[in-house]
Amino acid sequence: MGVPPSFCRHNRFIQNCPICRTPEPARGATKRPARSSPSRSAGSPTRPARSSAVRVRQLTQPADDGYRCELVAGLKATADAERLAGELAFANARLEELAADPPGLYADITALDDVEEALWLAFLIAYVCPLNDDDDPFAAIRDAHVPWAAGELPRLDVARGPRSEADPAAGERTILAYRAWAQRAGSQQAAFTGEAVWTPERRFDRVFERLTLPGFGRAGRYELLDSLGRLDVVELRPAALKFTDDATTTAAKRVFGIGDTVLLERRARALADAVELPIEALDVALSNWGARGRAERATYGSAAVVDEGERDAIAGVLGA
Repeated sequence: MGVPPSFCRHNRFIQNCPICRTPEPARGATKRPARSSPSRSAGSPTRPARSSAVRVRQLTQPADDGYRCELVAGLKATADAERLAGELAFANARLEELAADPPGLYADITALDDVEEALWLAFLIAYVCPLNDDDDPFAAIRDAHVPWAAGELPRLDVARGPRSEADPAAGERTILAYRAWAQRAGSQQAAFTGEAVWTPERRFDRVFERLTLPGFGRAGRYELLDSLGRLDVVELRPAALKFTDDATTTAAKRVFGIGDTVLLERRARALADAVELPIEALDVALSNWGARGRAERATYGSAAVVDEGERDAIAGVLGA
């Protein structure tokens, strides 16, 4: 006699119950062979390494030589501290040059009688960014420029500098947003001036916030407002670095060894006070310190020569 059929807990024949029956092996499935020993006999074929589309590029950094300084807690190499001192000295020299003897199109801004045209030109400089070109760093901006009164879109298919915010694919949206921002205030001058009772620091803070436009990030806004203040076009003066998400912020996190933006601002202020530089000098200095080469450093057409005494003094404060 055969084995009597068995019923499962669902009162079905076990072989007919989709839950309790023993599953059949998948058609064509074979048992996976046991993994062989890692040793291979001579002449046995080897499987080629699997390629990946992801490539990780490591930045070359100086080796930890025991350097430590509370002001720049993230740095572990004397060479990094020395390079930061040089960038701080250059950034400060550039700001002094901007106020006393502005280069290229910056000088044109101070010479223009039309304030609206001057502000428009300053916006284009910050947006496109001068090239690292010894012959004419401002050539591309001249090519991009159209008069403000014409109401036309500037050319954006031009060469762009290291800290450029311009994007040929989406630049039209940014320009239209900037024009609309100025129009809402009545003019560019009114938009940048705001309330007459504001201090230069408060004006910088408020305009920086209001100038948040699509495609115009922190680097462009900070440089625009800082340059307008230095050129004495609008009374603007930064009291902080306004860290968000850009090259300056990334470099600051490495230099100060912290990621919180509130603490970054405190440590940046402590560094600026210690080396006796204006806080805005750290903007370009940190960005250039984090650059991977000359092509990524932003000079903004400056011909300023670094004062070796100031650089050495900064390096001394940093203990380098």
